Amino acid sequence: MLSDLVYRLRALFRRRAVEAELDDELRFHCERAIEKHMRAGRTREEAVRLTRLEFGGLDQVKDACREARGIGAIETLLRDVAYGLRMLRNNPGFSAVAVLTLAIGIGANTALFSVIDGVLLKPLPFTHPDQLVRLHESKPNFAAGSISYPNFRDWQRQNHTFSAIAISRGSGFSLTGRGEAEQVSALVVSSDYFSLLGVRPLLGRTFGRGEDEIGAAPLVLVSEALWRRKLGAAPDAPGKSLTLDGRDFQIAGVIPASFGLRPNGPAHPDVWVPVGQWQNPLLRSRAAGLGFHGIGRLQPGVTLAQARADMERITRNLAAAYPEADKGIGAKLAPLKDELVGDVRPFLLLLLGAVGFVLLIACVNVANLLLARSTGRAGEFAVRAALGASQGRLVRQMLTECGLLAAVGGGLGVLIAAWGTRAALGVLPAALPRAEEIRLDARVLLFSLAVSLAAAVLFGLVPALKMSRTSWHQTLKEGGRGAMGGRQRAQDLFVMVEVALALVLLVGAGLMLRCLGKLWSVDPGFRPDHVLTANIALPPALMTASPGAVRAAWRAIDERLASLPGFVASSLGWGAVPLGTEDEVLFWLDGRPRPASENEWSWAVRYVVGPGYLRTLRIPLLRGRFFDAHDDERSAPVAVIDEVFAKTLFGDRDPLHQRLNLTPGANFADRAEIVGVVGHVKQWGLDRDGHHPLRTQIYLPFMQMPDAAMVLTARNAGVMVRSAPGAPAVFANLRRVLAALSPEHEVYGVQTMDEIVSASLAPRQFSMILLGCFALLALALASIGIYGVTSYLVGQRTHEIGVRIALGARRGNLLRMVFGQGLRTALLGAAIGLVAALGLTQLMSRVLYGVSATDPWTFAGVVAVLISATLAACFVPASRAMGIDPTVALRRE
Repeated sequence: MLSDLVYRLRALFRRRAVEAELDDELRFHCERAIEKHMRAGRTREEAVRLTRLEFGGLDQVKDACREARGIGAIETLLRDVAYGLRMLRNNPGFSAVAVLTLAIGIGANTALFSVIDGVLLKPLPFTHPDQLVRLHESKPNFAAGSISYPNFRDWQRQNHTFSAIAISRGSGFSLTGRGEAEQVSALVVSSDYFSLLGVRPLLGRTFGRGEDEIGAAPLVLVSEALWRRKLGAAPDAPGKSLTLDGRDFQIAGVIPASFGLRPNGPAHPDVWVPVGQWQNPLLRSRAAGLGFHGIGRLQPGVTLAQARADMERITRNLAAAYPEADKGIGAKLAPLKDELVGDVRPFLLLLLGAVGFVLLIACVNVANLLLARSTGRAGEFAVRAALGASQGRLVRQMLTECGLLAAVGGGLGVLIAAWGTRAALGVLPAALPRAEEIRLDARVLLFSLAVSLAAAVLFGLVPALKMSRTSWHQTLKEGGRGAMGGRQRAQDLFVMVEVALALVLLVGAGLMLRCLGKLWSVDPGFRPDHVLTANIALPPALMTASPGAVRAAWRAIDERLASLPGFVASSLGWGAVPLGTEDEVLFWLDGRPRPASENEWSWAVRYVVGPGYLRTLRIPLLRGRFFDAHDDERSAPVAVIDEVFAKTLFGDRDPLHQRLNLTPGANFADRAEIVGVVGHVKQWGLDRDGHHPLRTQIYLPFMQMPDAAMVLTARNAGVMVRSAPGAPAVFANLRRVLAALSPEHEVYGVQTMDEIVSASLAPRQFSMILLGCFALLALALASIGIYGVTSYLVGQRTHEIGVRIALGARRGNLLRMVFGQGLRTALLGAAIGLVAALGLTQLMSRVLYGVSATDPWTFAGVVAVLISATLAACFVPASRAMGIDPTVALRRE
C-alpha cells in the first residue's frame, strides 16, 4: 500500500499538482485505512494508531516533495489559504452568516470613522493649518463677542505674534443686471483674508493691501459657481462689473469651488466684498462689533500662549486709551479647528465607543460560530493531529480561515460603509461641521484594514487556543465529538459578553431617546407650527431711496400679507429670530447712574418686530400691551420686555412705564418706555438657553426704527407668516403677493419654524438615530448568539431529550430546560451589563438633558426588551426540541 501511495505521489509531483491536492490524496488514503481497521472491530483510537504506524513514512515523503519543488513559507501559506477557501466554500451557510456579521461590524466602524476623520482628525485644507487661530472680543457678557472695526485695525498694527489678522462677517446682496434678480450670499472680509489662508484665485487676483479701507474703489470676488452660472465661465470675467444692491463692483477674481470656511458666515458664499464697501454707519464706531470675528496666522515658532499674552497687552493699552468703548474688552483666542468642530466632539466620541461595541459583539458572535463549527470538525482535527500534524499547524490553519473571513467581511464592510456614508451625507451638513471633508479615502481604508485584522485576532484567537488545548485522544475515544462541556461553557461566556455589551448600548440609546423626547416636550416659549419665515430684499432702487419710501414699501408688504390664503397673522422683523439668528442691544435703566463705559451697560437679545409678532408666534402677553399700528416713527418710543428681564432687573417692582436708555448703537431712540411684558423665548436652544449668560430680551417696534437703520432694511428684512392648518403653499403665494407689488422683490432663506426648531436639535437627533441603530444591531447580534447557543444545546442533547420524551417527560419540563438555559445566560449577561452601564453612562451626563444617567425607567425598559428578545430567540430551538421523535433520536445515537 505504501509503495502505491509513493507512486501516486510521484505522479502528482510530475504533473506539478498543487499542495492542496497532495493533502487531499494523503487524507483520502489515511481515512480509507482507518475505516478498514474499524470494520475489523477495532476502536477508532486503535485504528488511527495502526494507520499511523503503516504510514510512518508519510511525512517524509511529503517533505521530500516540498523540498524538491522548493516550496517555502509563502507557498505554504498560499496553500493554507486555498484549503481555507475550500472549507468556507463547502460550508456556505456558516460562511455567509460569519461574513455578513463581520461586514456589519466593520462597515459601521468604517463609516463612523470616516465621519470622525473628516470632522475631527483631518487637518484644515489650508497652508500650515496649525498656525490658524480664531479671534474674538471678550466682553463682560460675551466670552466670544464680535470685534469692532477700529479695534481690529489696532490689533493688526500693534501685535508682534501674528503674521496676519483678518476679519469677516456674513451678509447678502441683491444681484441685478445678469438675468433674473437674485439674492446672493456674501462674506464681508478684510484684505488679508485670502492671503492669510493661502487661497489662490482661479482667475484674476484677490484683494490687495488697502483695498478694504473705507472709501476705496468697490471690488468684488466671485465664486466659481456664480462665475459659471451668471458669467458663463468667461475667462475675461476679471475686470468686468457686477451690480450689487444697485452699485457697480469691479470683479477682481474668481475663487475656486474647493474653498470654503463656515464660521461667521456661509461656508460657500457667492461673493466676497471688502470691509470698506459694507455700508453701515456704525462701522467706524469702536463700541460696535457688528458681527465681525477674526482669523489670525501665528508667526512660525509662536505658541498660542504667547499670542494670548501679546493680545492681552494690546487690549490693556486700548482700554487705557479708549475707556468709554474699550474698558473691560479683551481678546479670546482659540485654534481655528476647535471652533469649527464646536460642541459636536462629545457626540462623535460617544458614537465611536458605541460602534466599537458593535464590532466587539460581531467578533464575539463569529467566535461563537467558530466554536460551534469546531465541534463538527473535531474528528477532522483529531485525525490530522493523530497522523502527525502539529498543534501549531492546526492553529495556523484555523487562524488562516479567520483571516479569510475577516478579509471578505472587511471588503463587504467597506462597501456597506461607502453606501452608508453617501446616505448620511444627505443629512449631515445641517448637523455637523466640515461635512464636506467626509469621504472614504486612503486613511479610512487603512483604518478598515486595521479593524479587519484586529477582528480576525479577536474572534479567531479564542477558538484557536481552545482547539490547541483539546485532547485529540479523548476526542477519538468519543467518536470525534470533542470536549462538548468546555465548548458549551465558552459559548455561554461569549453570549454573556454579547448581552452585556448590547445592554450598555441599549441603555445609551434609551437615554438619548428619553433626552430627545424631553427636549421635544420643552416649551420653547412660542408655537412653531404653521409658521413660515423668509427674508425679503426690496427692489434695488429702494436701497438708495429715502427712509420714507422704504417705510412705505414695508407697509405695503405688511398689508398685502393679509391677502394670503389661509392667513392668520404676520409680522415684519429685523434682528433676532428664535433659535435662529441673534442680535443684541446695550441698555441701562433710567433712574440709575449711567455706567462709565458702554461695556458696563447691560445686554439683551433684541427683536425688532411688527404688531402681529405675538399672534404669529403665539408668545403670551403677561402684562401691559404689545405694539400696535400707532407705534411708528411719529409716536413716542416704546419697548416690550420678557419675563426674565422683568424678574432680573425689576424684581417685585412693576416694570411698566419704566424707561430704558438704549446705546446709540441700537439704531433706535436713546430712551424707550416699557409698555408690556411677554413670555420668555428660548433663543439659545431648548437645552442650552438656561445656561446662556444672555437671557434677557427686548422687543422694539419695526416702524420706530430711525431713518439710518430703516434704509438698511431695504437690503434685508424678515417676515413671519402664520397660516391656518391645511392652507395652500404659503411660499408660492408669498412670492405671488410680492410680485404683484414689484417683480424685483427677492424672497430667500425660506424656512418653517418647525425646521428651525429641528435644526437646533440636529446634532442630538443625528446621535440618537445612529446610537439607536447601533443598539438595534447589537440586540440583533446578541439574539442570534442566544439562538445559536440554545440551538446548539438542543442539537447536542437530542439523545437526552429523546430519552426524556420516551420516559414520559412533560412538555413544560422540556420547555423550562430550553428556555431556562437561554434565560440564565441572558440574565447573567444583563447583570454584568447593568453594572457596566451604571459606570459608562456617567460619561454621557454632559450630553443628556432632563434625564439622569441612571434613569430607572430606561434601565428597566432595556432589561424587559432583552428578556423579550431572549425568549424570542429561544422559541425556535424549543419548538424543535418539542418535535424530536424519541425513536429516531435513539436510533441515530
